[in-house]
Amino acid sequence: MSIGIVGTGSYLPEAVIGNDEIAGPAGVTPQWITDKTGIRERRRAAPGEATSDLAAEAGRRALAQAGIRAEQLSFIIVATSTPDHPQPATAGIVQHLLGARNAAAFDLNSVCSGFTFALGVAEGLLDRRDHHRVPHGLVIGADIYSRILDYTDRRTCALFGDGAGAVVLGPVAPGLGFVDTELTTRGDAHGLIGVAAGGSRSPASAQTLAEGGHYFRMDGRGVRQFVHAELPEAVAALLRRCGTPPETVRHVVPHQANGAMLADLWPSLGLPRAELHLTVERYGNTGAASVPVTLDHAHRAGRLRTGDTVLLTAFGGGMSVGTTLLRWAAAPVPGPQAVPQLTGALA
Repeated sequence: MSIGIVGTGSYLPEAVIGNDEIAGPAGVTPQWITDKTGIRERRRAAPGEATSDLAAEAGRRALAQAGIRAEQLSFIIVATSTPDHPQPATAGIVQHLLGARNAAAFDLNSVCSGFTFALGVAEGLLDRRDHHRVPHGLVIGADIYSRILDYTDRRTCALFGDGAGAVVLGPVAPGLGFVDTELTTRGDAHGLIGVAAGGSRSPASAQTLAEGGHYFRMDGRGVRQFVHAELPEAVAALLRRCGTPPETVRHVVPHQANGAMLADLWPSLGLPRAELHLTVERYGNTGAASVPVTLDHAHRAGRLRTGDTVLLTAFGGGMSVGTTLLRWAAAPVPGPQAVPQLTGALA
C-alpha cells in the first residue's frame, strides 16, 4: 500500500506584526531586520489562543480539503516545542477539539524539524499497521513562539511568528506518495538552541524567572554553521539512497528559518531544476509549522502537480535534521480556495 499526503491545511493568527513593532525594543531598525532575516512581518496568536487552537484549525482545514471526517483518523501527531502545558499532550486536546474519537494522539518535539520527524513516524504507522478500515492519519506542526521570546534579544525576537500547518495522510495510487525519509540528530550540538528553565534540570522558580531562563535562546552563528555542514549532506544522502537524480526534484519546501540564511544555503543543495517555496517574508519562522504552512500555500496556489517530486527539509534544536522525499498525490484544489502566491526563488 502506498501512503502519501491527501490533503493540506494551515492557520495563521489574525494579528500581523511588522518590523517597526519589533525593532524598537530590540534596539535595531526595521530595515536591519529585513536585511538580516528577509522577514517583513509575522503573525501573533491572540491572548486567548493556545497551540492546540491553532493546530485544531489547521487540522480542520486539511481534513476538509481531503474530504476526510475526523472520526476516520487512526492517529494525530502534533509536532510542537510550545505545547499548551508540560502535560497532558497537546495532541489529546486537538483530538477533543476535532472530535476525532477513534484517533490515538501524541506530541513529538524535535523543535523546528518536528514536522518532518512526525511524518517519518506517521508513514511507519500507516504502512505497517493492520487496519480494519481505510487508514488515515493527521500530522500537524504548530508553535506559538511569541510566548517564549525576549523582545530585547535581537538574535531571536525578529525571527519568529505563530502558526500551524497540517497534512492528512492516507492511501494513494501506486508510484505516488512517500519515497523515503532521512532523519539525523547531533546531540553533541544540543546547546545551540533551547529554553533552559522549566524542566527537570532547571525547574521553574523565582530565580529562573528573574534570570530569563524561560525565554528561547539561540546561538545564531552556531546554528548557521551546523545547517551549512549538515543539511546539504542529508539531502544528498537521501537522494543517493533513493536513486533520485537531483535534477528530477521539482519542488523544495524548506524550514523557513531565516530568508538570508536560505539564500546562502540554496546553491549548496545542488537542485538545479527545483522551485524553492518560501513564506518566510510574510510569516517569519513558525517553528514546526513552517514546512506544512508553506506546503499548504504551494498546494493551494496550484504549484504542485500529481507525480511531481517534492523534497521537504527542516532543521531544529537538538540538533536535528529531517528530510522527506515524496511524489505528490493530493488532488488539485478548486480555484476559489487558492491563496495568494507566496512561493518562488530567492533573489
